[in-house]
Amino acid sequence: MRMIDRTLVSTLPIFAGMEESALDKLLSDAVQRTVPKGAKVFEQGEKAKLFYLLLQGRLKVMQVTADGQQLIVRVVHPGDLFGFALAIGRTEYPGTPLAVMDSVVLAWPMHMMNGFLSRNPTLAINAMQMIGQRLDQAHNRIREMSTQEVERRIAHTVIRLAQDAGIHEGADIRIDFPISRQDIAEMTGTTLHTVSRILSSWESKGLVKGGRQLLLVSNLSGLMRLAEHEDD
Repeated sequence: MRMIDRTLVSTLPIFAGMEESALDKLLSDAVQRTVPKGAKVFEQGEKAKLFYLLLQGRLKVMQVTADGQQLIVRVVHPGDLFGFALAIGRTEYPGTPLAVMDSVVLAWPMHMMNGFLSRNPTLAINAMQMIGQRLDQAHNRIREMSTQEVERRIAHTVIRLAQDAGIHEGADIRIDFPISRQDIAEMTGTTLHTVSRILSSWESKGLVKGGRQLLLVSNLSGLMRLAEHEDD
């Protein structure tokens, strides 16, 4: 088992304000696990026995709908909790987190969640705020899917990726994990053909640059104007 890097963990927002002794106890109960690129942390429908925190890397959480459609419902970033099915009244995991790059997670038994939160009010508040942010993001995505035409949905998705996982490279912002046009199609509930057409149009306008599993945003303000444009 790899030694948990306490200095890395202590800087994460979820643990902000926790007393050192409480954090030490929390980490002593954790198991650290490496998840190679392309591997699953767990599968949709599997009994939820553990909850997790992403330490390093990126995960995409996939769901298969009743009619067999595959969607990417969220991207998990370092410092994010995931798999906390108990907190949303579930006994099974609602999605499948897949590592899009080599990743490291911390895991705790699900039955410890309530005890952790009751003994650590600061952690409980931080976790509640994180879950609230997730719900707000989910509501925004549902609204976008229900009311916006596809180009605006894709613009909102690319903007979120740039804000959450962007690295400045000169005048561009590079999404710091491999992402394909198919991934963006699954994030926005549309087809690969539509995403390819729209991204190719954006490239010609100087908004983005792309390649195989590579996305750079060249004009974030231009994408924001496009995303907020009111339909006629």
